Amino acid sequence: MQLHPYPSTRFTSVLAQRRQEFQRALYDCQTGTQVFEAGDTILEQGQPIHQLYVISVGKISMHICALNGRRFQLGELNCDHHIFGEMEFFTSHPCQWNVVADDRMEADVICATQLQQCLTEQPQLALFFATALAWDYQESMDIYTNRVLHPIAYNIAFDLWQRDISHASLGAFDKVEHEAERFGTSSRVYRRALNSLIEQGLIEKNDNQIQIRDRQALEAFIAIR
Repeated sequence: MQLHPYPSTRFTSVLAQRRQEFQRALYDCQTGTQVFEAGDTILEQGQPIHQLYVISVGKISMHICALNGRRFQLGELNCDHHIFGEMEFFTSHPCQWNVVADDRMEADVICATQLQQCLTEQPQLALFFATALAWDYQESMDIYTNRVLHPIAYNIAFDLWQRDISHASLGAFDKVEHEAERFGTSSRVYRRALNSLIEQGLIEKNDNQIQIRDRQALEAFIAIR
C-alpha cells in the first residue's frame, strides 16, 4: 500500500484531509532506517513480521515460491512512499511474498509493536490501512483471476493492452524467465504464446521490447469493446 491515499475510493477526500496526521502517527513508530543493495531481500516468504518498511524511492520486485519449486512473479514496482509488511501486520501471519530490492534504496523501519499500540489508541487511523488494503486486494485479484481463467497468450495480450492505456503500477521484466513467471508458466510456454501473437500480427518485438502492432486486432482478440 502507499502512504498517499488512493485517488478514487469512498474515503479519499477524508483521508487526504488527515494524511499528515496518519503520517505523523506512523513515523512516531519509526525505529530507524535500513539500506538495501540491489538483490537484497527486504521481506522473505515465511518470516514473522516484527517491523514494516516504508520505501519512498526505489524499485522492488515481489514473488512467491511453491513447495514444488515453481515461482510466481507479481512484477516490478517503482516505489512512491510504499509500505511493506502491512498485510501480515494485521493478520499476524508469516510473510506471504518475497520482496526484493532491484536497486540501492533506503527504507524507514516501523516497529510493529508500537504501531499496534498506536492503532489501539487511535483506531480511526486504521481507515488508511483498510482502504488501501481493499484497493490492493481487488487489484491483485484481477491479476490472479486473469492468470487462472485465461490462456497464456490472452494474458500476455491483455497485459500489454492494459499497460499501453493505463501505465500500470506493476512493471514487466526484461528477462524472459521472469516474465514467464509473471504469467505463471515456463519460459518455453511463454515464448510459444508470444510467438503465436507475433505470427497473428497482433504484436511485434523491437530490440527486445514488445509492442502492439495492430491495436484493433488485439482488442478484438481480447474481446475489448
